[in-house]
Amino acid sequence: MREVTSLGELADLVRRREDLYVRWAPSPEHRPGTSRDELTGAELPGLSVNPLDPEPWWRDQPLELWLARRLYDYCHLRHERRRGTKPWVLAGRVVGSGPDNEPLLTDPEPVARISTAVLTEARNLLRAHAKDEAEWGPLRRPPELDRI
Repeated sequence: MREVTSLGELADLVRRREDLYVRWAPSPEHRPGTSRDELTGAELPGLSVNPLDPEPWWRDQPLELWLARRLYDYCHLRHERRRGTKPWVLAGRVVGSGPDNEPLLTDPEPVARISTAVLTEARNLLRAHAKDEAEWGPLRRPPELDRI
């Protein structure tokens, strides 16, 4: 399977093919049918993914910056989930939305694996573009439910 080794290469892939998604898993075949809501345990009707296509409001901003944000938001998953969790580029059919409004994908088609070098490049690009006072990091749920 193809390995994407730079944000530029990922951007080229997204420019050539619409409706691509990123999924964090040990392999593209991991849990091939569905995902589970981590909070309630509910089985979802597809795989939880995040779209790589930029939103229309992104307009003239660099695609590489959009992709960096899409990868950075969930990069904590490679440490918090099973060993070997990494980002995969998938195509497929969207069948609904998950509890975080993320697309749910069926009939997944693995397109590429995203290398660790791309994650490092994404983090560095975002640090260079972050506002001076911005304190943010990857998305993460609180570990204790009493914070809700």
